[in-house]
Amino acid sequence: MTELNLHNSTNPLLTEFKTFENATPFDLIKLEHFLPAIEQAITLAKNNLEKIATNTEPPSFENSLVAIETCSELLNRAAGIFSNLKSAHGNDEIHALAQKIYPRLSEFSSDLLMDARLFEKVKSVYLDVKSGKIKNLTGEQQKLLEDTYKNFIRNGAELTPSQKEVLKNIDQELSKLSPQFSQNQLKSMNAFELYIEDSKSVEGIPESSIEAAAQLAKEKGKSSGWIFTLQGPSFIPFMTYGKDRQLREKMWKAYGAISYRDEYDNQDIILKLVNLKDQRAKILGYENHATYVLEERMAEKPEQVKKFLDQLFVHSKPAAQKDLIQVKELALQLDQISDLKPWDFSYYSEKLKEKLFSFNDEELRPYFKLENVIQGVFLHAEKLYNLEFKKNSKLPVYHPDVEVYEAYDKPTQKFMGLFYTDFFPRESKQSGAWATTFRNQGLEFGKIQRPHVSIVCNFTKPTATKPSLLNYDEVKTLFHEFGHALHMLLSDATYSTLAGANVYWDFVELPSQIFENWVDEKESLDLFATHYQTKAPMPQEYIKKIKDSTKFQVGWMSLRQLAFSYLDLAWHSADPKTIQDVTSFELKSTSETQIFPPVEGVNRSCSFGHIFAGGYSAGYYSYKWAEVLDADAFEYFKEYGIFNQEVSLRFKEHILSRGGTEHPMELYKKFRGREPDPKALLRREGLV
Repeated sequence: MTELNLHNSTNPLLTEFKTFENATPFDLIKLEHFLPAIEQAITLAKNNLEKIATNTEPPSFENSLVAIETCSELLNRAAGIFSNLKSAHGNDEIHALAQKIYPRLSEFSSDLLMDARLFEKVKSVYLDVKSGKIKNLTGEQQKLLEDTYKNFIRNGAELTPSQKEVLKNIDQELSKLSPQFSQNQLKSMNAFELYIEDSKSVEGIPESSIEAAAQLAKEKGKSSGWIFTLQGPSFIPFMTYGKDRQLREKMWKAYGAISYRDEYDNQDIILKLVNLKDQRAKILGYENHATYVLEERMAEKPEQVKKFLDQLFVHSKPAAQKDLIQVKELALQLDQISDLKPWDFSYYSEKLKEKLFSFNDEELRPYFKLENVIQGVFLHAEKLYNLEFKKNSKLPVYHPDVEVYEAYDKPTQKFMGLFYTDFFPRESKQSGAWATTFRNQGLEFGKIQRPHVSIVCNFTKPTATKPSLLNYDEVKTLFHEFGHALHMLLSDATYSTLAGANVYWDFVELPSQIFENWVDEKESLDLFATHYQTKAPMPQEYIKKIKDSTKFQVGWMSLRQLAFSYLDLAWHSADPKTIQDVTSFELKSTSETQIFPPVEGVNRSCSFGHIFAGGYSAGYYSYKWAEVLDADAFEYFKEYGIFNQEVSLRFKEHILSRGGTEHPMELYKKFRGREPDPKALLRREGLV
């Protein structure tokens, strides 16, 4: 439904975007535009749904499935822009607005999916296809039909009126609590600052981090000294290199206490969230939230997830214990530390890495100038998938840090999409890194559109004397998020709900995680890792050390991820009535994965935004699940060459371009010729 022809408005969110490729006109959109735009767009969408519901023609794929798919295009656009800005450049006003907007969006979604008239039309088409009365649907059309039919059922279409009302109220409450969790997390993190005046207290910390801390202190009105924060580019170097053990303890405990027992405490919100999700699942006929979620995942059941995690745990914990012993021995040897604490681990772990491999991450920074790494990922996209990127400095952006590129298929010069980058931390931005879209690929406003993709990160900022020089983990993060971007930019679907990264959550990390593998390869690093001053390529000895160190403490890192995965599964499969206290439940759920004794005053659940404010509830295991897929898939690349065109184009054809148009296991088998080998990850990490 081409709603743009139906509505004439002065609100920029409700009109056609008169920009290149209809890019979002951030320069025209003001905060006060969002609520009225979303309210009017909901009215338009409801009118569209009423026309579908009252259509007297026999239900067909076009007048039912496609009509529902495209009924709320203006609403989806406005809501998507709002959500992206809330995460990447929010403030108190935006967060307050979210408490008004998200319940309205939730109500609209509930009204749509609980409308018996709409469901009957979808069900009629579904049964006609099953019986053979309707034939000749494409595979993608059949997938849209199946997904839509299941989506109605999984969101209450077959419930009684009273049950529907209860479910609707639950969804309303959930739509308020998740943004509130996120807002608390951001405010709590921003509330902490470590101000240092004594130069001895910053000994060991890299010069670039000290310079950034001094710059921040000046911005905060200090005449001298340094300010360190809990944002990654500040916190990580401090914990990795700072010699002052007491200050490391202070920073570590502050990070572990984000939104815990402070003004922005998330404990009550967690208990409300898990209770509501459990109630929701039970109303729909499921044992618990995890069972509900996993029905639409490759893993299928909580028992299967538990079995998968346990298989990794058996190898990971002994390896992690060995990692800890090595670090303890070095701490004792270097500084007579006999009681190693969690806030010591990163510091002595880095010392151990220097001892074993004769280098540290800081030596690599000069070779990872941000602009060079960006060109590096672009070169990879070109060599693997024939993509070409051209900077566009004229399009409006929502913050001066944001840059925009046009993506093209190089041989044909076909436009593939817009690509936005937003790399530096600020108080208005959520922590972490993510990829998103301002416009999905697929059918919108009457034609197949190309996507507008964005990656948002929190990398080391430039200083007065240095450009942004990334550490190795930040380079991997950029490649990871760019992998998501490739999944979206190379999408070739008809319907936007099946396009790009709209796939099962335990499959969505495959395109991102596999792309990280290239950063460990000499052939890749030779393309972009050059010294920011001398332009000299990264020395081969450094590249060898990177390769040699890829298995360093993999047991420790694997166990850490497993701890998060077990905790997530516990929160969403336990009976909430048995949970009285967030801290005790967390400790019980992660006791087997604990290497250090618990520390009073810290809690990981209260800042676990992935599962309480994001889309990973009962799905955090997806990272490890996708690691198996990416390890197995990269073995295929390694076998034929990491830039082999035949393999890369198979990956593009069967994985990156297909989105959710088929079951992910079928797509994977088409790419690989078989199902993934579960031992591929253990082989890569040297755990077997």
